[in-house]
Amino acid sequence: MSNIRRNRLIDVTFKYVGIVCTFSGMIVLAIFLGDIFHKGLTRIDWDFLTNLPSRRAERAGILTAWTGTAWILGLTATIAIPLGVCAGIYLQEYGTKNRLAHFIELNIANLAGVPSIIYGLLGLQIFVRSLNFGGSLLAGAFTLALLILPIIIVATREALKAVPNSLREASYGMGATKWQTIWYQILPASSGGILTGIILALSRAVGETAPLIVIGALAYVPFVADNPLDEFTVLPIQIFNWVSRPQEAFLVNAAAAIIILLAITFVMNGIAVYLRNRWQKKISW
Repeated sequence: MSNIRRNRLIDVTFKYVGIVCTFSGMIVLAIFLGDIFHKGLTRIDWDFLTNLPSRRAERAGILTAWTGTAWILGLTATIAIPLGVCAGIYLQEYGTKNRLAHFIELNIANLAGVPSIIYGLLGLQIFVRSLNFGGSLLAGAFTLALLILPIIIVATREALKAVPNSLREASYGMGATKWQTIWYQILPASSGGILTGIILALSRAVGETAPLIVIGALAYVPFVADNPLDEFTVLPIQIFNWVSRPQEAFLVNAAAAIIILLAITFVMNGIAVYLRNRWQKKISW
């Protein structure tokens, strides 16, 4: 058999194996989601959204979990977005292109792939123990901000790179300073890409469990947090708590909470896809 025929046979084999694996994975995922929706949809109602946790499954709700998720999401965005966007602007527009800059950029990209539990250990040492935040919302927000910061920086840099240099040159030709060019021309032109990266980063933070467990987030919180120094729980931890219970009713509660968490994630990712497509059309013009 010639090398050409052998290579074609290998290509066809891998192609069909990939199709079979993809199709099988889709079937398994469809069965899994179908079971979750079959169990969980019957449990979702107003009481489920507004009730506090309870030892009785029929009375248990996710009020503390979804409010904790909202707190964490808001605080994380407040901390990470300004730092990430400013760092991306500096590295792309102001930073000197040398070996040190290349080393920093390479490590920022690598940090985006670090396991989340490592950030949890870092947050435990810095925010919980050294800064004495304890297992509070503030400690959780700072920890997740560290987690998503590399993603926002990389997304900001890529969005700024996509802006044509002709726009910069035209602005300079009109007498604008570098900062005026960035603020009035480059940032508006790259805002869609930056927002897409931010939303995708926050959607990752919403589903994180390991770093929050490491810093001391609770599985059972009988009160709604009203300030950043309160203890908290979030939807993924509440789901984990219910799944670990032996009663079937708690598994139904977990399925309902999974549906709500999936809805939040899908909405955020849908907004990101819409902004990305709109931004790409704007850039292509």
